[in-house]
Amino acid sequence: MYDTGADGMEKILIVEDDKQINILLSEFLQENHYETVSAFDGREASAKLRQAEYAIVLMDLMLPYKDGETLLKEIREVSDTPVIVISAKSMMETRLEVLRIGADDYILKPFDLNEVLVRVEVVLRRSRKETDRSGTILSCGELCLYPEEHRVMYQDRKISLTAKELQLLQLLMEHPSKTFTKANLYESVWNDIYYYEDNTINVHVSNLRSKLKKATGKDYIETVWGIGYRLREV
Repeated sequence: MYDTGADGMEKILIVEDDKQINILLSEFLQENHYETVSAFDGREASAKLRQAEYAIVLMDLMLPYKDGETLLKEIREVSDTPVIVISAKSMMETRLEVLRIGADDYILKPFDLNEVLVRVEVVLRRSRKETDRSGTILSCGELCLYPEEHRVMYQDRKISLTAKELQLLQLLMEHPSKTFTKANLYESVWNDIYYYEDNTINVHVSNLRSKLKKATGKDYIETVWGIGYRLREV
């Protein structure tokens, strides 16, 4: 899921057209023992993503030639590489849409460098856990999840999920009789404290449910009103 550079350092792609911000992030992350590669527009980022693998991508949304939303969709079509969006766009609708497309986190500009570092560490720690998990096949009826391969199949057909959707499904399938609250899901998948009610969990569960139903014709996720969600045996 993630890659390391020649010296064993994890490699981060920084996609930011503001040269000063790009250099600032790059130098700071290098000081904290990460290898960095910079791209200054969407097309350059696409090319560098084809040429190499990265532990994580830090990405602005307002990019020349190819915007961040388009770039994120391209990444999610072929990879579960973690993506953190760093943007001045503060509207909740934009933030939710970016999470819906498949971003792992969203940081608003202006940002604190130490916050960026902590967010990177949290996302990478979660990514490492996913990589190290057992290869045991999880199944619910004809729905099968292969944790080591980050792959979901139904009747020999692959179901394309974002990294967060796959993690949510894996958690539900690992504990098929458990009802998870939104706080349970957020703290397990996002590896962070759930401070307040927002739409993050609702959006991701809704997208996951929709994709599973479209692929299988069945509703694998049950809403337990007033509590949360659980896997449904179908």
